[in-house]
Amino acid sequence: MENFKKLGLSKDILGLLQKSGLENPTEIQEKAIPLVLAGKDVIGGSYTGSGKTLAFGTGIIEKTQPRRGLQALILTPTRELAEQIGKVLKTFSHYKKLHVAVVYGGVAMGPQVSALKDAEVVVATPGRILDHMQRKSVDFSYLKILVLDEADRMLDMGFIQDVEKIISQTPKDRQTLLFSATISSDIEHIAKKHMRNPENVFVQSYVDPTKLKQIFYDVPKEVKFSLLVHLLKQEREGLVMVFCNTRHNTDFVAENLKRLGIHTLPIHGGLTQGKRNQIMEMFHGKEVYVLVCTDIAARGLDIKGVSHVYNYDIPATSKDYIHRIGRTARAGKEGIAINLVSERDYENFNEVLRDESLKIDEEKLPEIERVAIKVSGFQRQNRRSSPYRDQRHERRAPGRNNYRDRNEERSSDRYGGERKIYGHRWEGGHKRNVASHQSYGRNERGYGDRQQKRFGRRDDFQHGKRRRPFNQRRRY
Repeated sequence: MENFKKLGLSKDILGLLQKSGLENPTEIQEKAIPLVLAGKDVIGGSYTGSGKTLAFGTGIIEKTQPRRGLQALILTPTRELAEQIGKVLKTFSHYKKLHVAVVYGGVAMGPQVSALKDAEVVVATPGRILDHMQRKSVDFSYLKILVLDEADRMLDMGFIQDVEKIISQTPKDRQTLLFSATISSDIEHIAKKHMRNPENVFVQSYVDPTKLKQIFYDVPKEVKFSLLVHLLKQEREGLVMVFCNTRHNTDFVAENLKRLGIHTLPIHGGLTQGKRNQIMEMFHGKEVYVLVCTDIAARGLDIKGVSHVYNYDIPATSKDYIHRIGRTARAGKEGIAINLVSERDYENFNEVLRDESLKIDEEKLPEIERVAIKVSGFQRQNRRSSPYRDQRHERRAPGRNNYRDRNEERSSDRYGGERKIYGHRWEGGHKRNVASHQSYGRNERGYGDRQQKRFGRRDDFQHGKRRRPFNQRRRY
């Protein structure tokens, strides 16, 4: 604990750190905590898992006083990250009795409005805090510290305008802390516009490259899932994360793995927040050992004990790839990243390989036993009802013009008399004489008996007489 004491933290926080089993600060904590305590604006460049939550969290707790209004706001890109940060701050601020409110979308507004009334610290996603600003249920008058966590991810998700709006409503003399894995031009723009002489703190990845093995299999697409099943059945020691690019693939992979007896759960943005929280708790508690997910789980979340990361779909950029593989080989433990590359992944994989710092070795395909893949009933139903399939079997949707195989003549009282049919059109056309219209029960303008009663006699039209005013006509 001596290294933590040198950073200037109070005895209460040092005691909580010791109870949590934290003996030495990480690099980002060692560099950032003294600057935060000194009131400096900080730009922190650090990857997932570097310990940045405590880097800004301990400073916020030390500088925040209970019952003096909202004093710290932390903006995060995802709900899961907001929950994680909120738990850390609640744990280490317990001795000061601070109220920490966690605010994000997908849940009811009412409880959040109540929590915001008493909160000294708020952790929020940009969209939902904007909703509260419009409702005037949040007050920034006493705000001292603003934190932009995973800033590059927020900008990638299109939150830049929301972030700008939120910053514009906060006090000008606040302390601003910005943490990002990469420093892009947009990040630099925000820093120049909204920060005062920021101190730059950059650290290496928390992932130990000497303990991370990266391999790929060049696999035919028809046996890609079978290869995943084969590899998962070989390893059951640690937790496994399988990344997919879409929600559809995530559900597909998870459903089929579960059907084959592999304890699996999917997580993506299409699930309710309550369900996502439940899944993460089960994965943290090792109730399931395979988590199939989209990139929503690649950033910010602190998941310990992940030994294998599988890229079932290859991400589009090397930056996303690095964030995915950053879930393993952490804190001195070994890990492996396995990429399943089929024909449709070649373009993305070539883009990833442009990063010369990544060393990914090719592995020879093992002997694979093909497994049956279950397609959901919804997909089967869609395939059966495909318009192309209907055309092959000459199915036609019912409609008024599909009369090819019907009788040439039939009568119908509904149309006022005999009706003749040739092919798919009625006999006649635009130039029909009066007699032909009368045989259909219509006048020369195409109006039926009912319309004649409404608009007047047929002779009135023939001789150019004016119709009765609309308000004197009978209505049916």
